[in-house]
Formats: sequence, structure tokens, C-alpha cells
Amino acid sequence: MQRIVIIGPAYPLRGGLATFNQRLALEFIKEGHSCELVSFSLQYPSILFPGKTQYSEEPAPTGLTIHSIINSISPTNWLKVGKRLRNERPDFIIVRFWIPFMGPALGTILRQVKKNRHTKVICIADNVIPHEHRPGDRTFTRYFLKACDGFITMSEKVMSDLRQFENNKPAQLVQHPLYDNFGEKISKEEARSYLKLSTSDKIILFFGFIRKYKGLDLALQAMTDNRIKEAGIKLMIAGEFYEDEKPYLQIIKDNHLEETVILKNQFIQDQEVKYYLCAADMVVQPYRNATQSGVTPLAYHFEKPMVVTNVGGLPDLVPDHKVGLVCEPQPKSIADAILEYYQLGEDYFIPHLRTEKQKYAWTNLTKAIKELVDSIPTK
Repeated sequence: MQRIVIIGPAYPLRGGLATFNQRLALEFIKEGHSCELVSFSLQYPSILFPGKTQYSEEPAPTGLTIHSIINSISPTNWLKVGKRLRNERPDFIIVRFWIPFMGPALGTILRQVKKNRHTKVICIADNVIPHEHRPGDRTFTRYFLKACDGFITMSEKVMSDLRQFENNKPAQLVQHPLYDNFGEKISKEEARSYLKLSTSDKIILFFGFIRKYKGLDLALQAMTDNRIKEAGIKLMIAGEFYEDEKPYLQIIKDNHLEETVILKNQFIQDQEVKYYLCAADMVVQPYRNATQSGVTPLAYHFEKPMVVTNVGGLPDLVPDHKVGLVCEPQPKSIADAILEYYQLGEDYFIPHLRTEKQKYAWTNLTKAIKELVDSIPTK
């Protein structure tokens, strides 16, 4: 049995990172290890957080030990947390890195921990070069990465970005495991009944928080295509705006899309995720740029075909004309792909989805992490 600590968001913080970290901890515990999570007492100052709230309204997860002790803007706290973990001497730490803002806090904590000359540090890098650039990004990122011993990335794009900073340290590419903790697949009829949607409508889904790089405006412009209108296709948007919603609402208004766009402008709670995924005919990811996406594993789990744009790691995750369709990040190309999906039909994609999803087991990730740990010499 090994003692493992995961550093990153966890309950009562909400969102995909917290969900991932908690699911990974449960997998390690299932394998017989000791695994605790060290999360944030303050993740983002409210002035820097674009959403409505950082906190979950759901009950706490069971079977997990979570310490919410990191203050992302307090250097004194970073030293204190680092000293605490140094003295606890976990065999290895898994630390999430998704935004350069966290570089100073996490990098300082890890430098303190590693003074015990025992604990190894594996970073799961969601992003190395951020989607939206800010001054200091490269300095903060470099400071953090130097405190890590090895890396896991979940796309070729992030691996390539990582190698701009770290050429020599070991790294493995592992596909993002399936989010299998949102319940089992339910029938489209049950899901639509719950959401009060017509069972006869053609509905595609844009899921998750909304920022410019995710290209929701491109999907809305695709919905103005006369072929889409004539086919009676509707777009359901389920997620919270992390930027000004007015430009998106203006596209809807200017193009008279009120009857074809179903807008659920809110954070989707865990217990409701299955209803939105299962109510849709397919999932559209019209990203302008991407590394990987947490929406893709959700679509795999609920066996929903995808239309994705040819950016970042998305085409690697969604084999074209197998589990979905790959298009260009342009409204007409997105519209073409949506129409082709309905021409081919859902049954065309389901066998491929069921085969492909076998690659995304959590044991693949835990195995890769342990292999990395074993490859790192003890200091």
C-alpha cells in the first residue's frame, strides 16, 4: 500500500476538476492504497472567478478524506501547507495543473514537500499553455513545472506544449478516463420527460461552461443555416456563462432562433448531468482551440456521438466517421457535420462508441501514474 495525496480542487468546490480528482482518489482506494485530497480554502478570489459560485450545492462525496487548506493568494499559507505535507511524507503526490495563476502557490508547496527527499511529484497537466493568455503565464508555468518529477497529459497537444518547457523529465500520454460517476445511461424518452422536452424533436447538445474558445457562437451561427432550420434541428445549451452572455443572446435574437435554441443558463448539478446527455441526439463541441475536453468522456460514457472541430486534441479523441464527425471551426462546416450526422443516424455510431470507450478506463491512468513513479529515482 502506498500513501498518495492528490492536490487540486475537490468538494465543496464544484466542476470537472473536482469530479475528476475525487473519482481518481476512489480508484486508488479501490486498488488498496491510502489516498487523500488536498484542496483549496480559497481557489480564486471572487474578482477572478467568472461564474456565479465556486461551490457545490450537492451532498459531500462519501468514502473520501478532503482537506480544504490551500489559499491560492497567500504565500504564508503555501509554506505552511508545504511543511505539513513534507512532514506527512506521502509516497507520491499527484498535482493538477490547469492554469498558470496556480503556478506560484502549487510550485512553492511542492518545493517545500520535496525537502523530505522522499515524496515524488506527478503532475496531471490539463493545460500547459492556457486558452486565454495573460502576462506572467510562462514565468508562473515554468516555476511550477520545475517542481514536478514526471507528467501525465491527456492529449498530444498538451504533451507538445509541455515539451516546450520540460524536455527531459518522464511523461506519459493517457486518454482522459470516462466520467462514470454521473449514473448509468437512461432512455432518451425518460431524459426528455424529466427536462420537459418533446420526444419527437431533433436536439443537439452544447454542454459545459461557456467561454469564447469553446465556440458556442460558431454553433449558433451554424443554426442559422437554412438547411438546419428546414430539418427542424434544435440546439440545447446547458451550462453557465463564464463571460458576457449578451453577444450570444444577440445572435439568437438577430437570427430569430428563439424557437430553435433551448437555453439552460446554469451550472448543471451532478445528479442532472445524465438527463441532459441522454436527452440529446448528439453532442456538439465547436471549439476554436482545445487541448482535450471533459465533455468528450461524458459523451463516451452515455454513448452519444459527437461533432467536434479539428483543433487541438479533439480529433484524436473522436475518430472521424466512427464515434462522431470532425469538421472545421466554421459555421458552414459545423452545419454540414450536423446534417451528415442525421443522414447517417445514431445507430451508425453506436458500435464504434462502445468499442472505443473501452480505452478510457481509470485503471489505465492509475497504472501510468504508478509506472511514472517507479521510473523516478529516489533522492
